[in-house]
Amino acid sequence: MKLFLFTDPHGDKKTIFNLIKKIKKSKPDLILCAGDLTNFGDNLRGLILKFESLKIPMLIIPGNHETNSDLNKALKKTKNILNLHKKSYELNNYLFFGYGLRGFEEINKDLEIIIPQFKKTVKDHQVILMTHQPPYNTKLDYLKDIGHQGNKSIRKFIRIIKPILAISGHLHENENKKDKIYSTKILNPGTNGMVIEV
Repeated sequence: MKLFLFTDPHGDKKTIFNLIKKIKKSKPDLILCAGDLTNFGDNLRGLILKFESLKIPMLIIPGNHETNSDLNKALKKTKNILNLHKKSYELNNYLFFGYGLRGFEEINKDLEIIIPQFKKTVKDHQVILMTHQPPYNTKLDYLKDIGHQGNKSIRKFIRIIKPILAISGHLHENENKKDKIYSTKILNPGTNGMVIEV
């Protein structure tokens, strides 16, 4: 299955244009956006409609630049795009789970409550996790002179659920970086996006 992944375009017209061009060329089975499609919610509906017009299934989560309720409003009457925040989506033998919002939070109690509930649904599926904030203590959350800015609850989710892949964004300095937590590949696909096969 071919996935097109991207994060944090912040509504930049040139970036959105280039992403759509790449998506059309690569013809993925599924598009994933790890948040911050907009800059503080500006033109969210307009941007959603651009991706809706591609007629390719898309999973998106809110970043720290859009609210969950605003994203849900922008998605009204769309057929191809799903807000994955605190939801799962099954495709073939893959189970996608998303958790958006927030930027600089060390622990998220809400996510920790979800972990045992979600574990019961995994069964034989291969899990792909998409969060806005990166997991703690990786190449994806390290900022020079500041240190690790990731989320320990996301790392806990990865340790317990063991997804095959974890996608995140938020820290623009770490675009296109990859790492591993145990057997889980983690990556920040960046604003330019990337195609991967799973």
